Amino acid sequence: MSDATPEPFDPITLEIYWNRLISAADEAATGLLRTAFSTIVRESNDFATVLMDRDGNSVSENTGGLASFSCILPRTTKDFLARFPAETWKPGDTIVTNDPWLATGHLPDFTVVTGIFHRGRLVGFSGSISHSPDVGGALWSADCREIFEEGIRIPPSRLLREGEWNQQLLDILLGNVRVPRQVLGDLQAQVVAAEVGARRVAEFLEDTGLPDLQGLSAALSERADRAMRRAIAEVPDGTWHSEITADGFDDKHTRIVCKVTVRGDTMHIDYAGTSPQIDRGINCVMNYTHAYSVYPVKCALDPFTPRNEGSYQAITVAAPERSILNPLYPAPVSARQLTGHLLAGAIYQALAQVVPNKVIADCGGAPTMRALFSGTRPDGDSFSQVLFASGGMGACPHKDGMSATAFPTNVGAGSIEAYESVAPIIVRRKRLRVDSGGPGTFRGGLGQEIELQLDTDAPARLSLLSDRHRNPAGGILGGLPGGPSVIAFGDGTKPHPKSRTSIGPRESVLLLYAGGGGYGDPRKRAREAVMEDLRHGYITAEAAKTIYGVE
Repeated sequence: MSDATPEPFDPITLEIYWNRLISAADEAATGLLRTAFSTIVRESNDFATVLMDRDGNSVSENTGGLASFSCILPRTTKDFLARFPAETWKPGDTIVTNDPWLATGHLPDFTVVTGIFHRGRLVGFSGSISHSPDVGGALWSADCREIFEEGIRIPPSRLLREGEWNQQLLDILLGNVRVPRQVLGDLQAQVVAAEVGARRVAEFLEDTGLPDLQGLSAALSERADRAMRRAIAEVPDGTWHSEITADGFDDKHTRIVCKVTVRGDTMHIDYAGTSPQIDRGINCVMNYTHAYSVYPVKCALDPFTPRNEGSYQAITVAAPERSILNPLYPAPVSARQLTGHLLAGAIYQALAQVVPNKVIADCGGAPTMRALFSGTRPDGDSFSQVLFASGGMGACPHKDGMSATAFPTNVGAGSIEAYESVAPIIVRRKRLRVDSGGPGTFRGGLGQEIELQLDTDAPARLSLLSDRHRNPAGGILGGLPGGPSVIAFGDGTKPHPKSRTSIGPRESVLLLYAGGGGYGDPRKRAREAVMEDLRHGYITAEAAKTIYGVE
């Protein structure tokens, strides 16, 4: 943060200004959505837009993007400023990177940042992060042994200089990807989004008469910080522990050891004892570890205050170097979400010991299951398409978990029609999975069944990124685990859940997404709720009888 003393904005003016800047970030997001080429952005929501002050501190972010991206983007912008000092920026300059250690933790995510100028002065930055449809290398996969296999890595570079595209950089990037038209289209959409945000901020400054964003940024940050500190202060002082076991890779399980310490209005999250980094792509860089630690705390303790730079200042995070939560270069990291998405569950299991009414059970969609198909269409063009879908959320203290809903990420599956229109894949089945929600006083959200068929006469490559096969989402306070993940081809054979394989012509693959954990003793579930589940087909009569004691 800057050393600027927050200006004395009155609360009403501050609220109006903040909402206008959030609207500006939302408008930038709309620009990205409407101009992007890939379904990853248009349908699955794997992006974020953020507006920042001159020091790279976030002022506002779009309401529908990934909160983890919004938490990371200011960190990346500060690194840009260290490499490209503020005085060297000119109107129309745009910087890009996908370096995992500087940005979001794996190569498919591109960070694009444009300077905001007002009356000839650099007053802030408008940026976005978006998941690209391809970065070359070994597809989006979990089984690489070094980052060099995972795709092309772009260090912080000028994508545009005074509005002119860096054609040499584009040639290098597009010469290393399978679907260059989609990659370029999405990158251009990110530039559009950044320019929209920059224009709206300049208009905001003109309308309000503010010279820049510095005073307002400090005031908004202080407000968000104050709200979070009040929320943490309501948690009793103390230290709480938890441990989560994940499937890991092959027969090597991985462990996440979590210690949450609250002292007054501050919280420290420490992952000492967590498994060491491995030579497979499930390592999770510190930027991602930090984001997926502080964001779940925000959701649990202070869910309603808009997020910005101040939201996370009261929370510190530590993870040992060379662990799966803080790996060193050149560790493979492409599937870092298979580890990072588990952190919310570890933190909530610790906090359940002291504030059980503020947390949820483990989510079957944490980590997410992804299936990426890549091959050649019947017309000879290449395709590379990933299925975004989710298991069930964990149950809450007062209600059932949401079915087929992602958390802590908030990416969506998008429409089947859009998915089938861009790749030769037919969705044969997509429905909720019976008995997959973890039993409890409140039931975990259901996972789903999805059957896909390759609609070509040639085989295609299939990359699977999944977990929860041997370690399903756990329940809380007596709640039971949700159903585990399952992946099987049409002939019944089961591929490796974290490796690249191939799928034959007209062959199908069945994906069973994990259910969320239950909350509380299943025998205390209301009889009416069990009967309602039976009527909807969420559970079987056998489960109602043997688990809930209802006939």
